[in-house]
Amino acid sequence: MGSINALSYDPAAFNYDDLKSTLSHCSKWRQTDEKSILEPYTYLTSQSGKEVRTQMINAFNVWLGVPQEKLVVIGRIVGMLHNASLLVDDVEDDSQLRRGNPVAHKIYGIPQVINTANYVYFQAFQEISALQDSCSTDLNAIVIDELLNLHRGQGLDLLWRDTLSCPSEQEYIAMVNNKTGGLFRLSVRLMMANATRNVGVDYIPLVNLIGIYFQIRDDYCNLRSKNYAANKGYAEDLTEGKFSFPIVHGVNANPDDRSLLSILQKRPSTPTLKDHAVAYLENQTKSFAYTSQVLDKLERQVRGELARLGGNPGLEAIVNALAKTD
Repeated sequence: MGSINALSYDPAAFNYDDLKSTLSHCSKWRQTDEKSILEPYTYLTSQSGKEVRTQMINAFNVWLGVPQEKLVVIGRIVGMLHNASLLVDDVEDDSQLRRGNPVAHKIYGIPQVINTANYVYFQAFQEISALQDSCSTDLNAIVIDELLNLHRGQGLDLLWRDTLSCPSEQEYIAMVNNKTGGLFRLSVRLMMANATRNVGVDYIPLVNLIGIYFQIRDDYCNLRSKNYAANKGYAEDLTEGKFSFPIVHGVNANPDDRSLLSILQKRPSTPTLKDHAVAYLENQTKSFAYTSQVLDKLERQVRGELARLGGNPGLEAIVNALAKTD
């Protein structure tokens, strides 16, 4: 990561008699301070995640042929933005676990985590300069565009949660295309701007499909998967009061029954209410069966788009892994 010059003083040698001159010769930002303020980020990145974004970058590069030195920078930028956004997401959701471990803000506190996440966002922009010199496309504009999309999606997700307002499925899909799709698109758009093969081919429709498929599957697993429960907690979306895809279907399928909304409002942390909500989605509104049907349709569309574009073993392997929901 790059570092930023800032004021750093040796108290024993600090000269208040000529402050203007002293400030003009300040020492560089110390690496010990850099390490300290990045601790929440380092803590998160030291834990292994899904690595789907890294796998996607490598798979798309079979088509795009981005030079390795540029691909490394793109991967670093996307990783920084993704992990910084997770730090903030966990604060906004008041999560307890991330990747099977306590979330960063439970250890380092909310103020430090927010500052660290913002700091890493700006460091990611510093990294873009390493790509921009040899690229005619405005790469900063790509990153800004998709970060705006990400925050628009996250903003709606939080708004619906905090006002207990259930969106329609169409509204939910649009939100996910912004929130989850943003970083997926960002990586591929940066790659397309630096491609040496298949220049001019638009891979964004495929990326959008993958993003929607990824998030709906994640929503399904949050409420159903034992592996997910071990890493993030059992039915954590209910504790967060989140309108995930199965819950959106469950609420809209039976609007006269407000029991599911009442459970979301209570943000349950114990199994009793969670079990009741999961059983309701399973047996009353058949929301898990419906979600599974939607996932099957999305999987077929993703595979069809992959075939249309000439096939890609790496992306096909990702889809195969995502098709397993436990």
